Amino acid sequence: MIQVELSRIIIDEKRQDQVIVLKEKDGDRQIPIVIGFMEASSIKIKVSGVDVPRPMTHDLLVDVMQVLGGRLERVVIDKLVNNTFHAKLEIKTKEGEMKTVDSRPSDSIALAVRLKALIFVADEVLQKSSLTQS
Repeated sequence: MIQVELSRIIIDEKRQDQVIVLKEKDGDRQIPIVIGFMEASSIKIKVSGVDVPRPMTHDLLVDVMQVLGGRLERVVIDKLVNNTFHAKLEIKTKEGEMKTVDSRPSDSIALAVRLKALIFVADEVLQKSSLTQS
């Protein structure tokens, strides 16, 4: 697994699909991931530090996880199937058990930015999908 970090959010209000770019933490490879407008907006709002009057969907999920005693340990983007990325949330329960939940990368990253969780990409996925920063 290779640690990555959110590098850019590219929002084009004229298009339905948006792009987030993850960059290898200790390298130059980048992964562009196409996501929906709402998910990109949710990530952008949190990264920009904008306060919203009521919890957004990802804020709600964070609150539910925390009320139930769970903690997001990390996000793992582990597969690329037919040009679609697949991700997992790795959550530690209050009993100390690790639980894995299937998730879209966009939702996983929206949670990770809220909880300051680490994001990892499987090396095979990174090799198949990465661009090198120039």
